[in-house]
Amino acid sequence: MTAPGRAHYELSHLDALEAESVHIFREVAATFERPVLLFSGGKDSVVMFHIARRAFWPAPIPFPLMHVDTGHNFDEVITYRDRVVAETGVRLIVSSVQDDIDAGRVVEQTGPGTSRNRLQTTALLRGITENRVDAVFGGARRDEEKARAKERVFSFRDEFGTWDPRAQRPELWHLYNGRHHAGEHIRVFPLSNWTELDIWGYIAAQQIELPPIYYAHERAVVPRDGMLLADTRFLERKPGEESHVERVRFRTVGDATCTGCVRSDAVTVAEVIEEISVTRLTERGATRADDRISEAGMEDRKREGYF
Repeated sequence: MTAPGRAHYELSHLDALEAESVHIFREVAATFERPVLLFSGGKDSVVMFHIARRAFWPAPIPFPLMHVDTGHNFDEVITYRDRVVAETGVRLIVSSVQDDIDAGRVVEQTGPGTSRNRLQTTALLRGITENRVDAVFGGARRDEEKARAKERVFSFRDEFGTWDPRAQRPELWHLYNGRHHAGEHIRVFPLSNWTELDIWGYIAAQQIELPPIYYAHERAVVPRDGMLLADTRFLERKPGEESHVERVRFRTVGDATCTGCVRSDAVTVAEVIEEISVTRLTERGATRADDRISEAGMEDRKREGYF
């Protein structure tokens, strides 16, 4: 029973998730000297940026954005990224895979079925080192993939950027340990406890704009390994592969050579929510070819320094 004169107050599910994420952003801002927020223009990074702005409003966010750029992006996403940066005035750091290829730090594999996705690790670690970053906000969620389900909210990385899943720190009562030495850093995941459905519910509630490829549209696609890959200038076809037009949308956004789309007629947020409410596959499991390299593919890459 509510006490006389005291209003009954209870957070909704999405409000509670937002409050947790706001707390994480403020905790990092108070603890670390040079954080950055990874921003690709994908839905999770867009929601993460939206929450960060709410966490520090009316002041601007006290850290820049960083895009680890493979050079094989969807044009609509880069257009969206640049417009957000121009409209908000936030500083954008771009760490480019092409720069690493040109400098000989990495070797690009070529041919059908290859992508630059794994090369992002070198670009990410270089961007962290060059900008003396001590905390990196990422939009990974535990429901996406089993290796990401093992992550803590504050995930320690050593001086080589590597991750040891057996040596993670406890996070009882939402108490986070950001202790690290010079050269080490912490990956921070404010959306860890969110699901894909939560993300879209929040997008609906906050009326957040996304790149148009998240909604159904006509696009030339190439079927491969049970997925539909966009027929972009970056995709090298295998013998016998042919392109055709389908009505599709993207559930996640990454390197255009390994990110698939799904058949869909969902053109509004409400229709997208209805669609994903009945699916049994996560967005990465359904549309990311780079996650199919092995049973432990994501965990192996994370150990090397990947997102």
